[in-house]
Amino acid sequence: MKLRGCGTALVTPFKRDGSLDEMALRQLVRWQVDSGIDFLLPCGTTGETPTLSHGEWLRVIDVTIDTVQGRVPIMAGATSNNTQEAVARVMEISTRKGVDFILTATPYYNKPTQEGVFQHFRAIAEVSKKPLVLYNIPGRTGTNIETATLLRLAEIPNVIGAKEASGNISQIAEVCASVPEDFLVFSGDDAITLAVIGLGGVGIISVASNEIPAEMTRMTQAALANKWDMARLLFRKYLPLMQANFLESNPGPVKAVLSMMGRIEEVYRLPLVPMKPENRAKLEKVVTEVGLLQPHSVTVQ
Repeated sequence: MKLRGCGTALVTPFKRDGSLDEMALRQLVRWQVDSGIDFLLPCGTTGETPTLSHGEWLRVIDVTIDTVQGRVPIMAGATSNNTQEAVARVMEISTRKGVDFILTATPYYNKPTQEGVFQHFRAIAEVSKKPLVLYNIPGRTGTNIETATLLRLAEIPNVIGAKEASGNISQIAEVCASVPEDFLVFSGDDAITLAVIGLGGVGIISVASNEIPAEMTRMTQAALANKWDMARLLFRKYLPLMQANFLESNPGPVKAVLSMMGRIEEVYRLPLVPMKPENRAKLEKVVTEVGLLQPHSVTVQ
């Protein structure tokens, strides 16, 4: 399946007792697909994956697969700072029917050297039966995938792309200018989606598309089709929401918004906690101004 456009890094809904809310997850996935999203990412950082048990991690992926029914590609998240565990996780899901791609992030906390980063990803690539997208987010992991290292990794046949959330537009420009033509570069930050596409990227793995899947997809597809006036129009309207989603650590704000919209319960797992009242008030103001708090019905199936 072709990987391009806007993909949603899905939140993981929880019930009031803290357990997985599978019904809310299914409804969220159906809405995403019906809204025209290009692909879905269960069990990324936005899905609070570090707090999921092994069984819950697999269950979120399986519920997503079962609900999607092959209508859009699925990129499943599988990350660990223990290379052996990361290898085992990727082996486990890379044979799963319905998983089309795997996203795996740089090891966190360990702070490996660039050679360590290379060897970590190479070990994962050697066992994966599915194409890999590497996730660079040094603000969370403490380690950057430098361009020279990414170029070495791009030579591995099943390493097909990178999600770039370094926050360094110069580095992203260098990556886009240096990688092979068929290597896929995705923005990992909603607010620089248009910039990354302008540099040669192929889309966004998005937080905001949890809330506005149709609009983020239209914006991304417009940019990819060189319809920049339309892309910029949507970008200007929704930039305040993209920024407000990071008033506190992700996915705190986006889960708060989805709760305001009546789509999930606002439940987090520690160490995440509900937003500070003053930040929640700012967020609600933005959400109201962009028109998301309109009445809607949620179909229970």
